[in-house]
Amino acid sequence: MKTPSKSKRKAPSNYFALDQLSVERSKRQLLRDAIRPNEERDVAFRRMILSIPAGKVSTYSVVAAAAGYPRYHRAVARLLRTDPVDHLPWHRVVGAGGEIKLQGAAEYEQRARLKLEGVQFDGKRIDMERFEHSFETWEVYR
Repeated sequence: MKTPSKSKRKAPSNYFALDQLSVERSKRQLLRDAIRPNEERDVAFRRMILSIPAGKVSTYSVVAAAAGYPRYHRAVARLLRTDPVDHLPWHRVVGAGGEIKLQGAAEYEQRARLKLEGVQFDGKRIDMERFEHSFETWEVYR
């Protein structure tokens, strides 16, 4: 059985095009929503970040998911960037895979603060198997 050539194949249906368009729109909406402050969401993020003990770290995406907002890792980053430095243990939240995502002096400060708490690095990354904080069921925001 021969497959039709590219020129003779049917074009995708309008349903597929509309579905793809709605997916793209929802992605854009999610990105716009993540950069806007939302008090309820920010309170949930703060609770999760404050529950990370000294000597442990978590990632932006794990904090967002534990707070009940999966896919809002950028909103966690925005919160840590805009909140006053002394309000949250910002240095305990790192990028995926244990990588410090900050740049310049902030990167060195975060690394120094984590070392003071006993967190060990494997090159540029944190050993996540030893130092990642697992959120317990009672800590997860509902």
